[in-house]
Amino acid sequence: MNSKRRKPFPIHIVVFLAPAVLIYTLFMIYPLIDSLRLGLYQAGEGGTEVFAGFTNYRTLLTSNIWAPTLWNAVKNNFIFFAVHMLVQNPIGLFLAALLSSRVVRGTAVYRTLIFTPTVLSVVLIGFIWRLILSPLWGISKDFLSFFGLGQFNQPWLGLESSALIVLSFISVWQYVGIPMLLFLAALIGIPDELIEAARVDGATGWNVFWRIKFPLILPTVGIVAVLTFVGNFNAFDLIYTTQGALAGPNFSTDIMGTFFFRTFFGFQLQPGNPIMGATIAGVMFLIILTGVLLYLFGWQRRLQRLEF
Repeated sequence: MNSKRRKPFPIHIVVFLAPAVLIYTLFMIYPLIDSLRLGLYQAGEGGTEVFAGFTNYRTLLTSNIWAPTLWNAVKNNFIFFAVHMLVQNPIGLFLAALLSSRVVRGTAVYRTLIFTPTVLSVVLIGFIWRLILSPLWGISKDFLSFFGLGQFNQPWLGLESSALIVLSFISVWQYVGIPMLLFLAALIGIPDELIEAARVDGATGWNVFWRIKFPLILPTVGIVAVLTFVGNFNAFDLIYTTQGALAGPNFSTDIMGTFFFRTFFGFQLQPGNPIMGATIAGVMFLIILTGVLLYLFGWQRRLQRLEF
């Protein structure tokens, strides 16, 4: 009997993947593991590191010095995320539904215009919006006065009650193009035969979208939701650019990213504390990991059951 020849090992795949895997490991996986490791140690005598277990996490969660700032940052992060989930993603879905229809012309131009803010520098975005919303030389007052709402003009980024919400909407304006393109790609991929059959049966455009298109793009809805969650709990640059590392006014816009930055690197009179900074990074990792696991074992499994 002739034994079956074993397929040769695909060395070419290893060659192509090796550079990306090495770079990703060097700049992503290793710093993450080392940061989690550092959060389990405390500074000993002579600059040595002493294993302390979860003492740093207990201190961060219960200490009167650390806990109030941590919970304030977590609360603000969830508010920041909620605005994106409830405003950015529905608007992205609405725009994708419009641009995927045959009624709208020049869709390529609209896609480009909507997606353009996404590729702009966050520093530029923050500077421009600070100028726009400035109560002294900004155009927000004139814009509101044009609609007869000049009495509602206020220093939007200077009030604790409005700063975080306004920054959330600025972030929505900048990044709404990402969910729009993801939803648009999913909607375009729906076979035309299904749409035509529904219209032959007398379905309206509203019914076609909610009864046929939307159920078919539910996997994309889940992906957009988890990407929004991960992106918002990694947010830092817009808050830092507009409000500084102190995330003013009075830490009302402080999120996990800015809290981590101040703690790890230090700011003004606050010295850097890499160990507690690594502990904060560990909490961020656990929150993000929890959200991703809920998606994988909740939403994803539910979709699989619906498919079968």
